[in-house]
Amino acid sequence: MELIHLLVGLLTNTLDTLQFLTATYGGWIYGILFVIIFCETGLGVTPFLPGDSLLFAGGVLAGAAALNVWYLWLVVFVAALLGDNVNYSIGRFFGHRIIDSGRIDRVMKPEYIVRTQEFFRKHGGKTIVLARFFPIIRTYAPFMAGVGRMRWLRFFSFSVLGTAAWITVGIGAGYFLGSFAFVQKHFEVIVIVIILVTLSPTIIHSITSRRAAKRAAASPAGQDAPAE
Repeated sequence: MELIHLLVGLLTNTLDTLQFLTATYGGWIYGILFVIIFCETGLGVTPFLPGDSLLFAGGVLAGAAALNVWYLWLVVFVAALLGDNVNYSIGRFFGHRIIDSGRIDRVMKPEYIVRTQEFFRKHGGKTIVLARFFPIIRTYAPFMAGVGRMRWLRFFSFSVLGTAAWITVGIGAGYFLGSFAFVQKHFEVIVIVIILVTLSPTIIHSITSRRAAKRAAASPAGQDAPAE
């Protein structure tokens, strides 16, 4: 029950909960962050974990000297990179079996899989880099890369680049902006704005795709020809 309470706190009040965990567990906080970031990317069933807000909150605490910014960066980088590769391996060796079993909805939400496939079709291999900045998609992109048999070295290169960029931006933003009283007072609102900004391209793409599909279905060419 306490674990659920802490998880809810991380989702709804990230900065205060992270401060509490840091004060309570000291150096073990790096291990806690490692597990959370790894699970968000490495396990396809936990895309809801607060990756973006944790990076930002970690940066804020590092800026206040509660965490070592270099340890933080390294721990999160290793966790995210390892998570990517575990998820890729699951997709490569078991992905088709999971999909063909028809039980994909018990493991991963089908609509998220479809969204990630569309992302891959649009951006190709760069998806692994870009997906890091998109909640949910970053959880499913490595899995789909494995299913699609992307060469591991190519995947790994994109994963390193995307992970490093995501962590640097997230922690850096918290580190340099966290000292402002406005940021500390409105932390959760700022995190929501960050998430909405990162999600906006996906939302816009989804809306435009649905509108295009509706127009195509409504056009004469999209209707069935009358029977003779």
